[in-house]
Amino acid sequence: MKVYLVRLKELREERKVTITELATETGFSKSAIQYWESGQRVPSVAVLIKLAQYFGVITDYILDLNN
Repeated sequence: MKVYLVRLKELREERKVTITELATETGFSKSAIQYWESGQRVPSVAVLIKLAQYFGVITDYILDLNN
């Protein structure tokens, strides 16, 4: 299972941020965020870093590498 799918959506919902707000605040398109959350596309490393910074977590958390 692609953990980042779950983590990205969880982080966004925990902070009560809509896809539109996340797109506006990060500069990514709404459709890109929807694709990442649905698993239709995989975010690049640069995208993961920017999202981790936005949410105040480390990329290892998003990728479930920080057991």
